[in-house]
Amino acid sequence: MMNWINCFSDDRYGKNSTDKGIRSEFEIDWDRIIFSSPFRRLQNKTQVFPLPEEVFVHNRLTHSLEVASVGRSLGAIVGQGLFDQCAEIQYHKEAGDFYRNDLKHVIAASCLSHDMGNPAFGHSGEDAISKYFRDRVSDKTADLDFRNLFNDAEWSDLTNFEGNANALRVLTKQPFGRLPGGFRLTYSTLGAMLKYPCESLASVKKGPIHRKKYGFFDIDRPVFLDIAQKLNMIPEHDGSLLTFKRHPFVFLVEAADDICYNVIDYEDAHRLKILSYDEVEKPLLAIIENSEKELIDKTKENLKALKNDKNEAVAYLRAKSINCLTRKCADSFLQ
Repeated sequence: MMNWINCFSDDRYGKNSTDKGIRSEFEIDWDRIIFSSPFRRLQNKTQVFPLPEEVFVHNRLTHSLEVASVGRSLGAIVGQGLFDQCAEIQYHKEAGDFYRNDLKHVIAASCLSHDMGNPAFGHSGEDAISKYFRDRVSDKTADLDFRNLFNDAEWSDLTNFEGNANALRVLTKQPFGRLPGGFRLTYSTLGAMLKYPCESLASVKKGPIHRKKYGFFDIDRPVFLDIAQKLNMIPEHDGSLLTFKRHPFVFLVEAADDICYNVIDYEDAHRLKILSYDEVEKPLLAIIENSEKELIDKTKENLKALKNDKNEAVAYLRAKSINCLTRKCADSFLQ
């Protein structure tokens, strides 16, 4: 059964090695991702606003870097918090070292890679790929022959294309002419990005959140099972369908993602003149006031000093809001 001692691993998918360098295995994950071609390609994928003229507006690359920054903070706070309140971790040297020193790198690396499977144009791109295959559903002989090339699980993957599942494939698939294991990331980093640990046939739009979508293609079933076994993930029993509970680290990655896009979308909308300054100031001040009441007067005083530069004022509110939400999410996780 999964516990805080056996839910992490510095072993690498696709590689058996005991070599240790000056960097931890989890810091190496970060470096491998950030220097990769699939990561650089995120600069050409939009976040929320398609084809914006304003270069300030976030793309998937800048979004992923910001999510990773918040994720590192969440991992640092939670890692130290788990060590402080869990005697089992304190008495286990490997676990103690991991939570105090390395959980932050796992969360940051997973945040960095969480969008690497997204096609161009985000969810619209997913819909376009899915529609191509759905349009092949007909009584025409050519379409029937085409459908018969795939089993039910594979067809479900194609007609409900999912960027999360594609991210796992990008990170673990062996490219032609290269070494096996893809990026050869640690199992911990891979497990922390499995938001939807189920196959496409098990995904339920109005079901539990961890089955709202799916996390791996049928062809990558062995990869997923390897990760689940290595991290002692908890299976769900739903007939013949393959579905697991989320790994606890996933919640930190998702929190970092949610914090960033919910707050930063306001900043982008203000830059694009979709929202006025007042429409942005009110909800962001509410976050700060609800989280840290003792800071609200100081925050409002600083805003007065920035009254002549509304963009800078919004940037200040964005930073304060993200800090408040990061601490709140870390507290909730520990509770």
